[in-house]
Amino acid sequence: MKTLQPLTIEEANENSKAIFTGIKNKIGMLPNLYATMGISDKLLSGFLNFTETLKSGEFSNKEYEAIALITSQTNNCAYCLSAHTALGKMNGFTENETLNLRSKTIADAKLNALVTLASEITNTKGHPTQLAIQTFFETGYNKAAFAELIAIVSLTTITNTIYHNGGFEIDFPKAQNLEQLQEV
Repeated sequence: MKTLQPLTIEEANENSKAIFTGIKNKIGMLPNLYATMGISDKLLSGFLNFTETLKSGEFSNKEYEAIALITSQTNNCAYCLSAHTALGKMNGFTENETLNLRSKTIADAKLNALVTLASEITNTKGHPTQLAIQTFFETGYNKAAFAELIAIVSLTTITNTIYHNGGFEIDFPKAQNLEQLQEV
């Protein structure tokens, strides 16, 4: 059963209304994910604030989107794959690169180490292999980046789980399914 449904601006409490209005003014729309998260103004506000904080951290926008893509792929979240594919392309990735990130076949060794570690953190519920960690550090990342990687995986997992428990449409161009591409 899909428990969580998006709120309209009229249904939201005053705090969520203000957040919804800010989102619409900033990006021109209120994504269904945020309209659903707005059921709790504390969740949505905290999520948006923590996301903005992390986006000013160790990773570039492209690296942030790479983490979000592989986490959403690992968690099988069609909504977040679609959103982060669009955002990844807005930040300079090609369509093919977004697919390569999701399949951990990106040619860039540093990005590949990043998505491999993020995937392992997601898959193993926080217990990646020492090899993945070592490779991450050997490609130039530091301990602050490692800590922030864990946080970005966690934030993305929140949105993945909201979608899995939500009854809402994907309001971004739908991301390609890797399994369908492998059959071709």
